[in-house]
Amino acid sequence: QMRLVQSEGEVVEPGGSVSVSCEAYGSPLNAYAIGWFRQAPGTGRFRMSCISTTGAIVDDDESVKGRFTISRDNAKNMAYLQMNSLKLEDTAVYYCGIGWRCDGYFSTFGQGTQVTVSS
Repeated sequence: QMRLVQSEGEVVEPGGSVSVSCEAYGSPLNAYAIGWFRQAPGTGRFRMSCISTTGAIVDDDESVKGRFTISRDNAKNMAYLQMNSLKLEDTAVYYCGIGWRCDGYFSTFGQGTQVTVSS
């Protein structure tokens, strides 16, 4: 059974950068699309972006476009979320998730990574 393990949370100042990793255990990650989601305090979990099995990117959230970058390294069974120019409103729990396709259902999620942007 596939399991996703994310890196630890961080506190960063506005304008700073954070990288979140997502490591897959149990199955090769290259068979799955990988979505990155976030859940801000008091809100639901929303997808920001997705990377397909072929590496194509689907951007869902205009508020992070140009600041956040997702990538994958199938050889290492890893996925990454690089966040730059962070704002106070980016404070959230960030999740990686996997599905067969970016336009499909995401069945398995990591445990979540708390990123706090604070001055």
